[in-house]
Formats: sequence, structure tokens, C-alpha cells
Amino acid sequence: MTKPLRIGIAGAGLLGRLLAFELGRAGHDVHVHDPADGPLARGAAGWTAAGMLSPVAELETADERVFRWGLRSLDLWPQIVAALPQPVELQRDGSLLLAHREDLGAARRLLDLLDRKAPAGHQAESLPSEALRELEPSVRPGLQAWLLAGEGRIHTVQAMEALAAAATNTTWHWTSRVDSVEPQRLVTGSARHDYDWVFDVRGLGARPQLPMRGVRGEIFWLHAPGVELRRPLRLLHARHRVYLVPRAPDLVVVGASEIESEDRTPVSLRTTVELLAAAHSVVPALAEARIVHSETNLRPALPDNQPLLDVVPGCTRINGLFRHGWLIAPALVEEALESLA
Repeated sequence: MTKPLRIGIAGAGLLGRLLAFELGRAGHDVHVHDPADGPLARGAAGWTAAGMLSPVAELETADERVFRWGLRSLDLWPQIVAALPQPVELQRDGSLLLAHREDLGAARRLLDLLDRKAPAGHQAESLPSEALRELEPSVRPGLQAWLLAGEGRIHTVQAMEALAAAATNTTWHWTSRVDSVEPQRLVTGSARHDYDWVFDVRGLGARPQLPMRGVRGEIFWLHAPGVELRRPLRLLHARHRVYLVPRAPDLVVVGASEIESEDRTPVSLRTTVELLAAAHSVVPALAEARIVHSETNLRPALPDNQPLLDVVPGCTRINGLFRHGWLIAPALVEEALESLA
């Protein structure tokens, strides 16, 4: 990028904030339009995420591009976090796949799939019980475990807040819904905003220009003082995936990977019972944890569940990150900015 540009960004979710952060510190004049009423409004899907950075585990549904972007983002996140003025919890101590004995058949089918799709050097490592006890003493003894080395986690709420606060040379246009995106132009109602380049990262807001659908995600925040977890855990089950992700101080985020629904209502009783019972079956000490927060949101997905990065003169569209948002967003933004240059 040889000269400062006037940049318009449609959407202030994770992608919009990363773009504003990177473009602003490169000296561009950045304008972000979003329908939310402020930087802390929790409309974007990025708020309702556990923040697992798991390129190998996501190969269950993802392709080689997502894996490659995930590996690159694992290298980019520490650089981004180091440049933020507010602290953001970020760890790369690996993640664990876990299975009860009665679910070993389903677990081994998944592991065989990961072994086929992951490049050499990225396969899951089977852990004997002694090694599991040393890595995660709070996990129930007797579970079968596999380690995915190098994977990590990020505190999504801290990161969303810090990225917005760190964006320089940026004007935030809140309560400004973008109705359509054209090369070098954003349209909000009857107003047209002309820019040198525009980025469309509206997620579900890109409908009908893109064939987006929402995939429901649900999470619980548990306050669990005295329960020591060091890395993300995924319980492999024939019907669903349940994850547990530690957050400081004394928090554990529990959620399920995906539900094909655009329902935004609160978490159901059945989901509450199933998710928290599964979490308790993995970490018995969670029996005395307190539910401090539950949340639902919709992840933006395209029909093939694969990400879109499309560049035409004057306009870049990034969408359809599905359940891979925090895993691949930095690498997608890096690639998008390279194409801008």
C-alpha cells in the first residue's frame, strides 16, 4: 500500500475490528459502519465464541485452506495481542480430545478422519492415563485422551474490546446499517458513502447479496474457583461435540459446536441439561460451579460452510467463517490486505 486510502468497512464484528486495527495503524483513513449502538453491543457472532484456536480439530468439517489459515493465524495472534493496549488472555498449550469408553467407536472414526486430512507432524497424540493426569488433573480418570499440540485459545470478549479501543485513524459509525455494498461505495438507507476501497464483512447482514444462513451457537460461563484447567477440552460423542475452555479468573466456558437453526431465543432446558451434564462428566469438580452467564448467537455460514474471500477492484468481501472465525480471521485479513496492496 503506497499511499493512504479512504477505506469503508461494513461490519464491526471480529473481521471489521481486525481490519480497522491493521488499516488504521498502516495510516489509512478508516470508516466502520455497523448497526450496533456502540463498541460493546454484543450483536456480532465474535462475542459468543469460546475462542478455540484449533486448526487440526476443525479439520473434521474444514478443508486444507482453513487448516492453512488456522496455522498462520496461530502465528499472527501473539503479534496482534502484543500490539494491543489492553491485556488479552492468549495461550498455546495445545488442546485435548476426550472420549468416554462407550464412545470410543465414534471417537476413533473422527481421529481416523483427522489423521487422513492433517499433514504429517500434526496428528493427535494418544495420552496414557498418567500423562493425562499430569496435564489436566481435574479431568475425570479413565477417559481416553489425545493431545493436539500447539493449538490454543483466546479470550474473545477481551479481544473484541481491545481491538476496537486500539484502532487508530478510525471513525466508528454506530447505528449505521449498510444495506448494500458496491465497489468503492457503501449504501446506508438513502445515503451513499464513497471510498477508495470498501470491505464487506457484515456476516448475516450481507443477505441478500450473499446466500448466508445463520448457525446457532450456545455457550455457558461457569464460575469454578479451584477447578484447574489449562487448555481447551473437546468431548467426542456420537451425537455432538461439547467443549470446555478455561478463562481467567476462575471461569470455564462450555458450549456445543453448531445447531442448524436461526433461533436467537435463550438457551433451552434440554441444551442446558445436556451440555452441563456432559461438562460435569469430563470435569467432576464442576458440580459446584455457578452459572454466571448464558448466551446464544448466530454464526454466518455459506451453503458449503466454507469461507469466502472475494476481491474485485474497489471491493473485498470476507464472509462465511462459520465456526472458524477466531481461528482464521487474522490470516484472512492478512491475505485481504495483501490483495489490496
